[in-house]
Amino acid sequence: MPAFQQIATYRREWFVKDTVAGVVLTTLLVPQGMAYAELAGLPAITGLYTSILCLLGYAVFGPSRILVLGPDSSLGPMIAATTLPLLAADGDPGRAIALASMLALMVGAIMILASVAGLGFIADLISKPTMIGYMNGLALTILIGQLPKLFGFTVDADTLVQECAGFVQGLADGRTVIAAAAVGIGGIMLILLLQRWLPKVPAVLVMVVLAIAATTVFSLDDREVSLIGVLPEGFPPLTIPQVRMDDLALLFAGALGIALVSLADTVSTASAFAARTGQEVHGDKELTGIGAANLAAGLFQGFPVSTSGARTAVAERSGAKTQFTGVVGAALIILMIVLVPGLFRNLPQPALAAVVITASLTLADLPATARLWRQRKTEFLLSIAAFLGVALLGVLPGIAIAVALSILNVFRRAWWPYETVLGRVQGLDGYHDIRSYPEAAHIPGLVIYRFDAPLFFANVKAFRHEVMRLAQADPPPTWIVIAAEPMTDVDTTASDVLEELDETLNAQGISLVFAELKGPVRSKIERYGLTRTIDPLRFYPTIEAATLAYRAETGSQWTPTEPTTAATVPEGTETV
Repeated sequence: MPAFQQIATYRREWFVKDTVAGVVLTTLLVPQGMAYAELAGLPAITGLYTSILCLLGYAVFGPSRILVLGPDSSLGPMIAATTLPLLAADGDPGRAIALASMLALMVGAIMILASVAGLGFIADLISKPTMIGYMNGLALTILIGQLPKLFGFTVDADTLVQECAGFVQGLADGRTVIAAAAVGIGGIMLILLLQRWLPKVPAVLVMVVLAIAATTVFSLDDREVSLIGVLPEGFPPLTIPQVRMDDLALLFAGALGIALVSLADTVSTASAFAARTGQEVHGDKELTGIGAANLAAGLFQGFPVSTSGARTAVAERSGAKTQFTGVVGAALIILMIVLVPGLFRNLPQPALAAVVITASLTLADLPATARLWRQRKTEFLLSIAAFLGVALLGVLPGIAIAVALSILNVFRRAWWPYETVLGRVQGLDGYHDIRSYPEAAHIPGLVIYRFDAPLFFANVKAFRHEVMRLAQADPPPTWIVIAAEPMTDVDTTASDVLEELDETLNAQGISLVFAELKGPVRSKIERYGLTRTIDPLRFYPTIEAATLAYRAETGSQWTPTEPTTAATVPEGTETV
C-alpha cells in the first residue's frame, strides 16, 4: 500500500505544512461536499460522509502524494441521471442514498478490476476535443439545472430543454423569491471576484460565512429562503446498500460511464500535478487508489467520487506534501458532524447553488473550443457533437456519444488516411510529398506511392482504387513502389486484395514493389503466402534501394516534374 511508503519516507518538517493545508482544504471540502451531494439529488450530509471516506481511502491506497479526491461537479449530474429514474415518485431519500452507495461500490469494483487487468489506458478512449465538448455540455446542464434553485423555486423537468422552459415559465409566473435570488447571485459574484482578484482567499468559505450571517441578520427563513437545516449528528455506520435486483443493470451502465469520466479526470489531473513535483503517474495504480476511495465511500452512505483539480491546487498552494493533508481534512469533518452538526443549519440553499454554478463555469472551456475551430474544423465538429449529445440527450448518453465519437474519429483516420506520391527535391535528403514540393523530380515509369495507415479490411479498397488510378496514367508506369514504412499492419483481407491487385498489375506489365516494409509486417505477408505472387525480390529495405534497382534495370534518370504531374494526386485529401 502506498501509505506505508509515504509513512516510511515522511519528514518531520512536513507535519505543520500538511496540517495547515488540511485545515485550509476543509474550508473548501465542507461547502462543496454538501453542494455536490444536492447536485446528485442526495441529502447534503452524504457529501460530508463521502468526503471523509474517500480522503481516507485514497490516503491508504492512492499513489499520488497530494491528489485530492471528493464529490465532483462533473459526476453529480451523472449520479442523478442514474439514480433518479429508479426512485419512486416520492423520491425516498433513504432509497436514493442506497442507490448512490451501490453505484459507488460498482465504480470502485470496476476501477480495481481494471487495475488488475492493466486497463489504465482506457482513459484514452475519450479524445481531448470530445472531452472538451462533453464538459461544455455538462457545464451548461449544471448551470441551467441550478438556476431555479438560485432563484428560490423548483422545476419538474427531465431534459435540458424542459428545464430551460420551466425556468423561464417560473420567472414569468412570478415564482422568484427575491431574497433567495439576492443571496444566490450575490454569492456567485463574490466567489468570482475573490477568485479573480484575491486568489489566496478561500472564496467559497467567505461566501458561505456571509450567507449564514445574512440569514441571521435579515431573517431569510422568514422570507421564504430554504435553508440547509441541522445535519444528522454522528459518523455513519458501515452499511451494505440494499437495492433491488432489477436496479443493477441501470446502475452498472451508469457506473461504467462514471468510472470512465473519473479515470480520465484523475489521470489528467495527476499528470498535471506530478509534472510539477517530479513524480511519475501510474494509471493502473491510480485506478486502485480511486477504486478504494469509491469502495470506502459506498460502504458508509457515500456516492461516487473523482479527483478535483481545484481542491488539489488549493492543497498544493497551502503547502501540502503528502496525503496526510487529506487525513487532517477528514478528521476535521468528522469532528464537525459529531460535535457541531448545526454549524451550517442557517446556510441558504441558493448559496449552495452559487457554489455549484461557479464550479460548473470551471468545467467549460470556450477558448479551447475556439482554438479547435481555428486549428482543425473536424475536431471542432466532434467537440460540438459531444456538446449537443450531453445537452440534448443527457449526461449518460452524452458520455457514450463522446466515447463513440472518439473511437469513430480514430477509425475515420485509418479508413481515409493521408496518401500521396513522393519525389526527390534538390537540396533535401530523402523523398518528399509532391503536394508540398510540386517541382520534385521523378523517374519516368516509376511512381513512389505512400499510404499513411495500416492496411486492413476497411481501407484496403481505397488503397487498391488509388493504386489502380496511378496505373492508368498515360503513359502507364512500369513500377509502382509502395513506400510502406507507415504500414504497421496488414490483415488477411488486405492480403487477399494485395494478391489480386498484384495479379491485375502484372497482367498490365506493371510491377508492384514494396520499400521500407517493417520486419513484422513482412513476416505476416510471408505467412499469408503473398510472396507466391509478389516476387520476393521486389521487397527493398529503402526507397533509395528500390529507385537504384529500377534505374539499373531500365536506365531511366531523375527528371523534373511537369506542372501537370502533381494533378495525379487525389484532390480533397486532408493534409497533415
